[in-house]
Amino acid sequence: MAFDISGRTNLADFERGLNDLAKRQLPYATALALTSLSKMVVVDEVKNLSAKLKNPSPFTLRSVKAVAARKDNLTARVYVMDKTAAYLEPYERGGVHKLAGKALLNPKDIALNQYGQLRKGALAALKGRSDIFIGPVKTKKGIVNGVWQRTAATATITNKKTGKTRVSSRGVNTSGALKLLIRFGDALAVRTRLGYQARATAVVNANFNAEMDKAMAKAMGSARP
Repeated sequence: MAFDISGRTNLADFERGLNDLAKRQLPYATALALTSLSKMVVVDEVKNLSAKLKNPSPFTLRSVKAVAARKDNLTARVYVMDKTAAYLEPYERGGVHKLAGKALLNPKDIALNQYGQLRKGALAALKGRSDIFIGPVKTKKGIVNGVWQRTAATATITNKKTGKTRVSSRGVNTSGALKLLIRFGDALAVRTRLGYQARATAVVNANFNAEMDKAMAKAMGSARP
């Protein structure tokens, strides 16, 4: 997900009537204006992510970046970092949610982080417990595939990295019945739309002339006769 801001299509009217000195300073002024506009787009897109997504993580919000324009490259770019762009793409173009694995992980009875998401490494940690198994279970509502926890007083926990094991009673299931921790499902259609490109275009169009005026004033102030 990227949006390029170029002065080529907006400068024709602005350039008319400029004297020679102003024309020499125009590339510098344009680079300043486009860079300022790119920062405004970043602020607007981050605000939109906060409004449209349910409790987005700081990682998601910080993934919107800008590349400044230069006198020799009169294009500024606003983009979303690759990892975040992969799962935000359906929010812009439609489609289904991007899955981290083969199935949608739908947490049921497991602690989540402050953003309502599975903690990093949670699934790997569960796989290292003797009271956990992954697979389908026949229930009253049909076959449910997911991560299940057996009833147990203690569990043997294996560290996948070191291979060391320990026995613990922490986090065990004492309910007397299987507990569904995470349900596996198919990717669901994304209904929310970010309007990333349209919002960026609107910000640029609404602020281009004002930013160019400010940038030209700054460029002329630093110009040498």
